[in-house]
Amino acid sequence: MPGYRVDARTGEGSVAVPPHEGRSAIGLKVDRNGRLFVAGGETGKAFVYDAASGADVAEFQLAPEGEPTFVNDVVLTKRTAYFTDSQRAVLYAVDLDLGDFEELPLDGFQSEPGFNLNGIEVAKHGDALLAVQGNVGRLWRIDPDTGVSEVVDVGGADLTNGDGLLLRGRRLYVVRNQDNEIAVLRLGHRLESARLVRTISDEGFDVPTTIARAGGSLYVANARFNTEPTPETEYWLTRVRH
Repeated sequence: MPGYRVDARTGEGSVAVPPHEGRSAIGLKVDRNGRLFVAGGETGKAFVYDAASGADVAEFQLAPEGEPTFVNDVVLTKRTAYFTDSQRAVLYAVDLDLGDFEELPLDGFQSEPGFNLNGIEVAKHGDALLAVQGNVGRLWRIDPDTGVSEVVDVGGADLTNGDGLLLRGRRLYVVRNQDNEIAVLRLGHRLESARLVRTISDEGFDVPTTIARAGGSLYVANARFNTEPTPETEYWLTRVRH
């Protein structure tokens, strides 16, 4: 699956990473050194590319081979890339020096049938992680050192089908893919609770899965999961009014 680079001002695009047989690209993040960290989905792997040239930089087999896995999303702190796995109650912590990684079991996390953890964000300057459990709509606060996981009280807000996350200050954007909606939450100071501020919908949404900020605007990528893909199928980004 190739990676694609898009100019947020013009919509002009080009291939950033050429396709590699046997690989997948789900969640993506670029670090300040121009390296692209990629969650490898059902491969159970993480891939690192040069974001400018598309060249291979590193590859990690995160999930034990033969176990159910779906490495779904990634977030970067100053020293570590954290990956979620929708089939396993763990995070994977890859050192940004690319020397090694460790599996971080989630203490207190409750797995449910289906896809569990999906989107992930970093909060409190790296002292906490936030992740959404899309199959049941739970938001979790995770200690990145110990794996201790606690449910954030969202006051009854519906976060089922929660996918990509974006944190701006204390405002958390939760993309709800099949619902074609973004739930906007205001987080409490201790990240123990949150309240729904508003929801965002748009005629341009077609199963949005992830959200990113560029040039002062927010954009979602539309996965179009309900459309049979063909070589002619169109895909687009939608700029979010926020």
